[in-house]
Amino acid sequence: MHAGTTRRSVLSLAVGTAAAAALAACGDSGGDASDEISTDPVTLRFTWWGSDARHKRTQQVIDLFTKAHPNVTVKGEFKEWNGYWDSLATTVAANDAPDIIQMDELYLSSYAERGALLDLGTATKHLSTADFDAGALETGKVGGKQYAIPTGLAAYAIVANTDLLAEYKIALPDDSTWTWDDLKNLGAQVSRASGGKVHGIQSWGFDTGGVNIWARQAGATLYGDNGDVAIPPAVLAGFWQYLLDLAKQGIAPPPSVTVERAGAALDQSGSATNTAAFGTWWNTQLPSVAEASGQNLKLLRLPGEKAAAPAAYYKPSMFWSVSARSKHPAEAALLVNFLANTAEAGDILLTDRGVPANTKVRAAITPKLTAGDQAAAEYLAALKVGPPPRVTPKGASGIEAILKRHSEAVLFERQTPRQAAAAFIKELQAEIDAA
Repeated sequence: MHAGTTRRSVLSLAVGTAAAAALAACGDSGGDASDEISTDPVTLRFTWWGSDARHKRTQQVIDLFTKAHPNVTVKGEFKEWNGYWDSLATTVAANDAPDIIQMDELYLSSYAERGALLDLGTATKHLSTADFDAGALETGKVGGKQYAIPTGLAAYAIVANTDLLAEYKIALPDDSTWTWDDLKNLGAQVSRASGGKVHGIQSWGFDTGGVNIWARQAGATLYGDNGDVAIPPAVLAGFWQYLLDLAKQGIAPPPSVTVERAGAALDQSGSATNTAAFGTWWNTQLPSVAEASGQNLKLLRLPGEKAAAPAAYYKPSMFWSVSARSKHPAEAALLVNFLANTAEAGDILLTDRGVPANTKVRAAITPKLTAGDQAAAEYLAALKVGPPPRVTPKGASGIEAILKRHSEAVLFERQTPRQAAAAFIKELQAEIDAA
């Protein structure tokens, strides 16, 4: 994925020392999620981040829910991403958390392990997960408990510019069999045929999706079951060596261009500006990239995949969680159920929070989507995936800032891939140990 589009690359966990101490003590002392739904007046607070368009869509869903449950009042508390986590940490530390929380994978462990989130396995009377793929549900589990329900799913992909390939008379690869060497060779063909006007491959290496895939294809994992960093240094060094080779061979842009684009908006990426024929993206980003590009783009499966043991996985776009201290957990679970499981909500939200993780809702809305969103949904439906990676452990939410720094050091040859691998693992493990 183009690093400039990741909303996390310069952020670290907003739960500070004081908040962490309060979280550790908060426990799950709220109401009982298995209670019957109250007929008395109930007020729920619901917090999320996002754009104005998301706010409007979410409010429409809230209005539908409260119309069906007139005794329930839902107060929306929405913010931009940058202020969201500071606000959430403050309210949780003050034992004043919202009842329903839009949660992110990077922060799930930190809140769940400190007792701030409700085990949704206790809310099955009011919240169904029957129409979710088991692998999708696993993305919201910490320590075997379901602390979050994914709103939507994404998967890593290669985006190919088929117009550029046709212009340079290069055949589209067979993405059921191709390898990383095949991608490199195709990229070299594009760079040569264009006289350097177009690079074959948009460089990457600034988000965890690429590292996760590379590790999984090598039979490794980024994190072990115990939450420690587990990727072998040689595997990580191989990842960076591949990216360095692309840059040095002129298949990817020079490091200065790559780093500049990594800090820019999506529409400045090589894929969006039609200056790269191939790029790594999450499938759900296809519509935005295609709109900026104005050319025909196609999602391809990742190189190097093995049918018997795919490294591809479902990545949750975000989650629904419930506060462990909610005084109305049954009603909160009922609202999550409405958001996640109903066609009425799906018709309004569409793919605003990702391609719906609920398979029935996804099937129902797909015919109503734009061509780009349909392609993203179809890619997800056809993709063979393995079990999801371990949830980001407590303390590791700053991984992408660490990754970006070492990727830049490798590309500018301030570090060798092996030096970067050793330094990255040591630094990330220290963050986890300190949490």
